[in-house]
Amino acid sequence: MSDTVSGPGAGAASATGTDPEAAGEFRERVRTWLAENLTGEFAALRGLGGPGREHEAFDERLAWERHLAAAGWTCVGWPVEHGGRGASLTEQVIFHEEYARADAPAKVSHLGQELLGPTLIAFGTPEQQRRFLPPIVSVDELWCQGYSEPGAGSDLAAVSTTAHRDGDEWVLHGQKVWTSLAHVADWCFVLARTEPGSHRHRGLSYLLVPMDQDGVEVRPIRQLTGTSEFNEVFFDGARTRADLVVGEPGEGWKVAMGTLGFERGVATLGQQVGFRRELRALTDLARRTGAADDPAVAERLARSWTGLEVMRAHALRTLGDTAPGVAEVSKLVWATWHRELGELAMLVRGAAGMVATDDLDEWQRLFLFSRADTIYGGSNEIQRNIIAERVLGLPREKR
Repeated sequence: MSDTVSGPGAGAASATGTDPEAAGEFRERVRTWLAENLTGEFAALRGLGGPGREHEAFDERLAWERHLAAAGWTCVGWPVEHGGRGASLTEQVIFHEEYARADAPAKVSHLGQELLGPTLIAFGTPEQQRRFLPPIVSVDELWCQGYSEPGAGSDLAAVSTTAHRDGDEWVLHGQKVWTSLAHVADWCFVLARTEPGSHRHRGLSYLLVPMDQDGVEVRPIRQLTGTSEFNEVFFDGARTRADLVVGEPGEGWKVAMGTLGFERGVATLGQQVGFRRELRALTDLARRTGAADDPAVAERLARSWTGLEVMRAHALRTLGDTAPGVAEVSKLVWATWHRELGELAMLVRGAAGMVATDDLDEWQRLFLFSRADTIYGGSNEIQRNIIAERVLGLPREKR
């Protein structure tokens, strides 16, 4: 069960038409740099961080990421004129795969690099790009995402957080929830209703809001895993400059959907390397404990392997495809697969997996946190509705 495709860059190169030899050279360069730099003080960071584990060695991971930045390995897919490396789609896939293959620590600036940055490149003004892109590249400013609300989770169009103009500023009131890493973020990109009386997708604006101010309160949410990377964020008269709206006021829905498209980009190929590592470790555990001798367990392990291969083939086939439904299918596939892997881990562990101490083991943590995979980023139900209505043309669900 290999961490990468057969041959350096073979899968990604064939999917995008890039010269396999050049792709192989780039893969070797990334692999060599990571091997030479994940040493010394950074060696202990291997495998740390990620969903459900963002609390692990946060300051040290931040230092590692700034080390990456100094060597030009952040924002690799951004255009050179915006501080990126200008990497091709194939090279981006290779970088994310090799980063995961090296078991490098999870990034603390993912939301800035993979979501907000590309959004500003696509929709931001030159002034916004000059102000915010450089500190994302250098990892000097961290971002969080102000989308979900208590009454507007997967139904994002139901946003009720408001913002109104007061001279040269926007003033915000409302609550966001499940805001990853808000407690360490310097800025938040917020979807707010700026046109009184507007409904659903209309009248929303995409605002850039500083977190360090009196009108912002962050309250951590304790999760099943005992960690608190998600937060509630309360805006009570929080302010941001009038020019810090991305796109036109009232057209925030288009920008917000653009951000979600970036969220499900090439980084998912690196995510799948991590999935493959988890499956391999679980298979080894099942063999050691004899659980794999149970035909039902063996069959589910085989189905997991097949599902992962299908997931990768789909991801490679749809790289760069922005057609309706592509992102939703991708999210539906990986989220369901990973949740089922957590359930399979408990089956393999047997009764011992039901006993928890103060510190969860890796399989208990996987099971508990993966329950959220099919909810955050758009629940499975919402993904299916979008596919049914916008792609298959089926009647809209009654609301």
